[in-house]
Amino acid sequence: MLNEGPVQLTDRSAWRSLTTHAGQMNAVHLRDLFAGHPERGEVFRAEAAGIFLDYSKNRITDETMGLLIELAAECGLSAQIEAMFTGEKINSTEHRAVLHTALRAPAGEQIYVDGVEVVAEVHAVLDRMATFAEEIRSGRWRGHTGLPIKNVINIGIGGSDLGPVMAYEALRAYSARQLTFSFVSNIDGTDFVEATRGLDPAQTLFIVSSKTFTTLETMTNARSAREWLVEALGDDAVAQHFVAVSTNAEEVSKFGIDVANMFGFWDWVGGRYSMDSAIGLSTMLAIGPGAFREMLAGFREMDEHFRSVPFAENLPVILGLLSIWYVNFFDAQTHAVLPYDHYLRRFPAYLQQLTMESNGKSVTINGDPVHYATSPVYWGEPGTNGQHSFYQLIHQGTGVIPVDFIAFCQSLNPLGEHHDLLNANVFAQGEALAFGKTPEQVRAEGTSEELVAHRVFDGNRPSNTLLLQRLTPRTLGSLIALYEHSTFVQGVVWGVNSFDQWGVELGKVLAKTVAGELLSDETPQLMHDSSTNSLIRRYRDCRTSD
Repeated sequence: MLNEGPVQLTDRSAWRSLTTHAGQMNAVHLRDLFAGHPERGEVFRAEAAGIFLDYSKNRITDETMGLLIELAAECGLSAQIEAMFTGEKINSTEHRAVLHTALRAPAGEQIYVDGVEVVAEVHAVLDRMATFAEEIRSGRWRGHTGLPIKNVINIGIGGSDLGPVMAYEALRAYSARQLTFSFVSNIDGTDFVEATRGLDPAQTLFIVSSKTFTTLETMTNARSAREWLVEALGDDAVAQHFVAVSTNAEEVSKFGIDVANMFGFWDWVGGRYSMDSAIGLSTMLAIGPGAFREMLAGFREMDEHFRSVPFAENLPVILGLLSIWYVNFFDAQTHAVLPYDHYLRRFPAYLQQLTMESNGKSVTINGDPVHYATSPVYWGEPGTNGQHSFYQLIHQGTGVIPVDFIAFCQSLNPLGEHHDLLNANVFAQGEALAFGKTPEQVRAEGTSEELVAHRVFDGNRPSNTLLLQRLTPRTLGSLIALYEHSTFVQGVVWGVNSFDQWGVELGKVLAKTVAGELLSDETPQLMHDSSTNSLIRRYRDCRTSD
């Protein structure tokens, strides 16, 4: 169990020391830190798995990092890392192991869950996925009318959608261009209608991703997809145009999908950690089995780094502890992730589920209320677009917003000066956030006195810069694993269960009740609060009126 024992986080020795230290650091500016230590940029840096991290533009000293690492040690981080990797049931509220790391373990490694060796099972599924992917990509797989597949639509939601969408967009440069890929998740019918608009059913394949094959949004969209296909090709076409990522063979078979085309996964893989399982089938179809295995190798490289490297040099540990530093000692409520690569435009959205569904908790793993902040809100957009919208708030707003800049030394689409100008903005934004512009500097530019206050930048705004050589399947895997493990580090220190998500359940349950009331032919007897009752009545009255 995470963070066991009677000691409250805020009573730990390192926490108390950090509280005192934060009070001292609050008066220290990054200008002073760099002036007092000109080589700072060569010290606060780390590198692993193809990722170079410069974290020198944080409001930290050697003492800060020492205390944060001491806090991690007091919270038992080393033991919890090992417990996760070896298959202990650290997801105690669901009595499950947490083994997304097994999804990228090499063949031959042995990890046991309830007496079952799982790595062999993982590779058996990967091999079946690879065979199927080659059939589709080569054109050997034929639809009901004998035509090859040209359109692939992934139907899922949450972890069954966000990861595959992000990975496809991130690795589009490596994708099979003869295939088109779409992703349907929203139960809003517009999502499905627009995804299928203009497509030929005879050349369209649907991947339905639902562990239980009962998820409301996914199965509603899947049934609409089935009706769309059957209307054009007939019932007999379903088996050749649908495959499933599920564990419920009975429901898959009832739907009309050949269970030979069902790809399974396991309850020790949480949805938001599942994109490198069979949930990533669409990714493998897009980039091919070889590139998919390269992505797994990137995951694995970061896994090994996280498991074996001392905390002071450990990228996930450093990022996780820095987040705790700002959330708990500087009242930072959000964290911006700003990729300077257009292919990563869905990466912040992916991180939103990974981080906030994991650590958005208000009780500890022991069921006690927490008396400190847990997960910040993660958000972001690709640069340079974001610079012309929300960067104003980061630079001159009233709150502390830590920033992660993600940049690449080489572009996959070199075009004139574009990439140099793109990265000039990365480095300039980090410098501007850290050092700002003083009133004296503003006046020296000839600014009139009445405008000086408006043009001053306080600076002292923290940022990390993650610099990678090139966006490849391997580096994408490393980058995702980096954030997976930094999220885990935060959860261990906060003493929460990062692997359950009970907070999403209540709305689902209530929605089933309300859905019955909205769909009822008879006027339902409503037993909700007055607001909900009124909204339901108004909706029922208005949906059929002009």
